[in-house]
Amino acid sequence: MSQPSTASSAGGAPKLRRVLTLWDLIFYGIVLIQPIAGVPLFGVAQKLSGGYFVDTILIAMFAMTITAVSYGRMAAVYPSAGSAYTYVGKGLNSYLGFLVGWAMILDYLMQPLINTIWIAVAIHTRYIPQMPYAIAAFLVAGLMTVLNLRGVKSSATSNKVLLAAMVVVIVAFIMLAVHYLFYAQGWHGVLSAKPFYNPHTFQPHRIWMATSFAALTYIGFDGVTTLAEDVENPKRNVLLATVLVCLFTGVVSGIEIYLGQRVWPNWHTFPNLETAFMDVCHRVGGLPLFEAMGAILIVAGFGSGLTGTLGVARLLFGMGRDEVLPKRVFGYLSPRSNTPTYNILIIGALAYAGALLLGAVGNAYEHAGELINFGAFLAFMGVNLSAFWHFSFIDRTRRRRLLADSAIPLLGFAFCAVIWWNLSGLAKIVGGTWFAVGLAYIAVTTRGFRVAPKLIDFKEQ
Repeated sequence: MSQPSTASSAGGAPKLRRVLTLWDLIFYGIVLIQPIAGVPLFGVAQKLSGGYFVDTILIAMFAMTITAVSYGRMAAVYPSAGSAYTYVGKGLNSYLGFLVGWAMILDYLMQPLINTIWIAVAIHTRYIPQMPYAIAAFLVAGLMTVLNLRGVKSSATSNKVLLAAMVVVIVAFIMLAVHYLFYAQGWHGVLSAKPFYNPHTFQPHRIWMATSFAALTYIGFDGVTTLAEDVENPKRNVLLATVLVCLFTGVVSGIEIYLGQRVWPNWHTFPNLETAFMDVCHRVGGLPLFEAMGAILIVAGFGSGLTGTLGVARLLFGMGRDEVLPKRVFGYLSPRSNTPTYNILIIGALAYAGALLLGAVGNAYEHAGELINFGAFLAFMGVNLSAFWHFSFIDRTRRRRLLADSAIPLLGFAFCAVIWWNLSGLAKIVGGTWFAVGLAYIAVTTRGFRVAPKLIDFKEQ
């Protein structure tokens, strides 16, 4: 992908040049979300939905696509921000903006945790069953922590190589799955309505509950808006890119999940829910495809966890430096490595402790995913509401359009609210507690909402 470059203005001051094209943005978004985003969710989502994961993928795609429109439009208004925190803080209210930012921090903290959980489960159930889950989680969280302390980072080249490997494995799976179904049942095996609806097993309330988990497939699409300052024609291209990334993710994930449901329709028989898609791959492609899918899932999860740990460590450092959090701990940088050492250690400890605690109260991967969505969907609701308020009431420089300015963002808000409401009770308790702490913090630090709240610098992330 092209990189933003600088050029001197007439006065000699450096100025960003808009060099990124629409396709650059789309590629960046695909790398962020990854075309296998729905694969690790397969078994758990099948259980939650009663065997209709593909339906939840499509419902979530509708909600995310509408929300992507709001993100794209707000990015054109605030091109230097690129975060729900700023869109809500500037578009609605600074206190609401802080609370959305506080909820987003929970989202970021959960990223290393959910990757630690999945990799540890894969190691324990698929590769080294003699190794207890607790030991596997300790090793994964510990390795991520050590590598971040040493300053190891994933490069753009390695990300492209991983994306290429994903595409090869996905294409191989689709071809082998179609061949397997056609050979066994003909076109009736390949094309069927059963993955979408079966009157004997379809339960609408389970679909909505599962959608709150399946929406994890799309987490990260909003990262496209962070490049708004560097893209050609940002008012058009940022909006188009965010929408197209959501649609691409939904369509590709939908095809993968649909074929997975057809190949293995009875989710009750999966040996392990978290790694269920690997069993589907084994059924259609034998051991080579099983191992290939497992390898890219582990590498992708480890890379995501490594990047997520460093990202949230930098975010916490920015909050410590600006005294939003205690500066002595969170604002510390190691003189030797120039890394936020204490923050990395804290995040590694939280990832390990969270993997054990969530595993003790049920399916750890499911709970971690819903905790991510607690903060993410509060942010999505905030952006939709901000877009509605800005374009329906604040912006008086243009003619009002009822559908684009009011109906679409309100519909996005409603869909995101329904998905958020259907999160599990544990996610609401933990997320609600986190939100209450943020509310208490802002009430105290603003002297009862009488002064402006301290800023959270999400550019550190």
